[in-house]
Amino acid sequence: MVIYLRVLKESFNFAISALINNKLRTFLSLLGVTIGIFSIIAVLAAVDSLKKDINDSFSSLDNSTIFLCRFSFGPTEVPQWKWEQFPDVTYDEYLKVKKMMPDIKGISYQLNVQRETVKYDDRSIENVEMIAVTHEQTNIEDVKLSHGRFFNEAESTRGATVIVIGDEIAQSLFDGAEYAIGKKIRVYGRKLTVIGTMEKEGSGLFGDGKDVATFLPVNFMRKIYGDNNKGVFPFILIKPEAEVDNEEFVALLSSKMRIIRGLKPDDIDDFFINQLQGFSDAIDNMTGTMNKIGGVISLFSLLVGGFGIANIMFVSVKERTNLIGIQKSLGAKNKFILLQFLFEAMILAIIGGMIGLFLVFIGSLIASSMTGDFQFVLSPWNIFIGTVISAVIGLISGIVPAISASRLNPVDAIRTGM
Repeated sequence: MVIYLRVLKESFNFAISALINNKLRTFLSLLGVTIGIFSIIAVLAAVDSLKKDINDSFSSLDNSTIFLCRFSFGPTEVPQWKWEQFPDVTYDEYLKVKKMMPDIKGISYQLNVQRETVKYDDRSIENVEMIAVTHEQTNIEDVKLSHGRFFNEAESTRGATVIVIGDEIAQSLFDGAEYAIGKKIRVYGRKLTVIGTMEKEGSGLFGDGKDVATFLPVNFMRKIYGDNNKGVFPFILIKPEAEVDNEEFVALLSSKMRIIRGLKPDDIDDFFINQLQGFSDAIDNMTGTMNKIGGVISLFSLLVGGFGIANIMFVSVKERTNLIGIQKSLGAKNKFILLQFLFEAMILAIIGGMIGLFLVFIGSLIASSMTGDFQFVLSPWNIFIGTVISAVIGLISGIVPAISASRLNPVDAIRTGM
């Protein structure tokens, strides 16, 4: 074992010495691997960061959450012209589903409406997301409040003029969330009392999250827009109990909705039951495809880098043929010569890979600083992948030159170098 360690150490020292003595050649060899590793790890880091930001956007909702509405969140066999004629889900249907469906942990009726400007005295903030929901929204979504409370059932049912606002709205209108509670802000030409403020979320790739959003009682919004406004997108959010079988729950929900709408046995469903889990699976498939495409593109850069290292190693073997002959004549074994050149190729590739990883790290810091709260993530797993790929490229590129060097005849090698 000691002999093998000594051989490894001496081979490593020879490799480092060769790389230092041929700086230009080393740099040119590093370049291909550096570009290849930078390309593939940059793609992996970007996709991982995108996936993390999307998942964080839905982190307040459980994967079992169901969206019941007239649109499908994914591909469907129903023709577009047909589902465009489907009726919207109504508040009355929400009440019936709530009464008829067992094993519901939370159910909420929600209206998706256009953004508005919110005012307080001479201050205003534009493009505010207005989220109209029933009081059960907190049973489905983790709404984190920094001050105050969410509206209760009585306020929700009568459509009270109360509102829960995001942190950025509170900071802009009142110089702090603690000063917002009890104040009256103007929206839709009416005054609404602030009863709660949400914790700061921070912005992401897809916007400012809940920081520039508000929650209002859905019945208040129904008074504003009415129940037949095509500019409003209503849907029912349902969260089943944890122990419930999702497939059975969806089948039962579909059956109840058909009864509520009086559909005949041969009629197709005129509604869609969308599960958040399906959306998460679609995201995984999309990011997986992006990783594969990026990997294939980056593979060409790695091949160029690998061929570059192999070419340089063949040149190195030819230049040091005389030295190899002398080493062999002094008792160096084939294994020592093999390891010497193999280590040189692997070290060259790993150094190139580490430079590529460092460039990705610098790039991620710059990109994160330019995109606000969206963070590009260079994970330890991606660093490990980059290092392993570099080592494998070095091993594959250096194996043939190393074998050819180890098989040289010492006499012929010395004669060739003279």
